[in-house]
Order: sequence, then structure tokens, then C-alpha cells
Amino acid sequence: MSNKIIKIALLDMYNGIPNQGMRCIIDVITRFSPVVSFEIFDVRVKCELPEINKFDIYISTGGPGNPLVGDGEWDKKYYEFIDSLTKWNNENTVKKHVLFICHSFQMACLHFGLATVTKRNDTSFGVMTIHKTKEGSTDPLFEGLADPFYAIDSRDYQVVQPKLSIFAKKGAKIISLEKIRDHVQYERAIMAVRFTDYFVGTQFHPEADPISFVSHLRNKEAKEKIKSMKGKKKFRNMLEDLMDDDKIYRTNETLIPNFLRIAINDLMKTKKMLSN
Repeated sequence: MSNKIIKIALLDMYNGIPNQGMRCIIDVITRFSPVVSFEIFDVRVKCELPEINKFDIYISTGGPGNPLVGDGEWDKKYYEFIDSLTKWNNENTVKKHVLFICHSFQMACLHFGLATVTKRNDTSFGVMTIHKTKEGSTDPLFEGLADPFYAIDSRDYQVVQPKLSIFAKKGAKIISLEKIRDHVQYERAIMAVRFTDYFVGTQFHPEADPISFVSHLRNKEAKEKIKSMKGKKKFRNMLEDLMDDDKIYRTNETLIPNFLRIAINDLMKTKKMLSN
């Protein structure tokens, strides 16, 4: 396995906004560097998308802004790209594996017609407990994570009102939900979906590590914004959660590595079978 035979396309959805997410994702990918190589495509600024016959695994990042609105160019091409990956998997033995994160996840849920995406009453930002559904308790993406587990959440929009008949028709599954909030009457947002055996997505940020979050908090404006949004007590609790080895560290060390291991093992097994 000295040759890097598995190729990953990293779809940058950050719209040119500085972020820690890309560093975090690359950090996880490089843990598999003996087996994989990767290339970055700037989807929203440069309208770049990979040729699907040249890559095996795709990670589509989070990003800022309204997932309901594009510029009529990059978003159209992005949706066509998702359709081309779906078509490929329907027609070929060697499958393409995709992970959709946050903004990309919202767009995928919309595109597949699985749910509604709405603006939240307020920004969700910080460390959140994520609850597995019955289907999620056996999904390999979450193997090694407790129930609930912890993740970084950062969003102004949410995926809600699942269209269960379409989920059933497509064979898609809701695999996690946001925390139970007894003190409010809002519907719990969908936090992860298994679209197919090969497509999966999360509303939260599985790539986020405490280093990236603390780096964000070094920005005084960002720090004060979070304090005013959540209050000083919740802010202190969030810092404690960040430093707990069984919370954000565990998710960062588990979820995307699970996705990559599953994808790499499937690809290598299938390619080996076809070469015999």
C-alpha cells in the first residue's frame, strides 16, 4: 500500500471566508496519508468541482451563509455534481463515498427532498450534545461514540420537518437529533442523515477540534459575541467541555476517521475483487 491509491476530493464551501474547518479536515485526512491523497476544490468562489472518475471519496465542507440561496452558477453545478455521483453509484460496482458537513448537509437534505431548512430563532454555537436515533445506534459512522456524544455546532439554519415518506422511498435514515430542550417548544433539528450506504451527512462539525475553537475564541469580538449570546456561565461550561477528553476530542478522533476507514475498506475490497 505504498502507493496512494485512494483519492479524496475536498470540496471547499467556505466562500473564501477564513476558517479553521479546512485545517481540521486536512489534519484528519493526513492520518491516512500512507493510503490516500487529496485535492481541494473551491466550489463557491471559483465554481470548481472535480471530475468524478478521478476521485474515490468526497468531503463537502461547512460554510457560511444561507443554504437556500446560491448565485445560480456554483449551486446549480454543485447539485448536478451530486446527481452525477448518485448516477455513478447506481451504475458502477466501485462506489463513490461522500460526507456532507453543515452547510453542505443542509443543501443535500434540500436537494434530495428529505426535509425543510429554516432559519433558527437564534444562532446555535458551541458544544452540543448529539443524540443517536435507533438507526444511528447501529450506524458505523458513530461506532465508538457514546449516546449522547458531543460535537461543535455552528449554524443559523436547521434541518427540520422530515418528509418520512420520502425517507422511506429513498431508503434514507435519520441517525441523530439535537439535544432535548424541554423548556422550549421548538422541534428538534435533524443532526445527521444516512442518505444511502455511501452518502452520509452531519449538521454539526465532526472535524472541529478544541484547538480550532480556542483559536476562534482568541478573537475578542467573537468571544464577546458568544458571551452575550450564551451568558458567562454557559461560556465557562463550554470551555470545560472543550477540554474534556471524552467530548470534542473523542468526536474529532472518531467520526471522520470512521467515515474514511469505511470508505477505504469498501473501495480496496471492491477493487481487489475486480482485479482477481
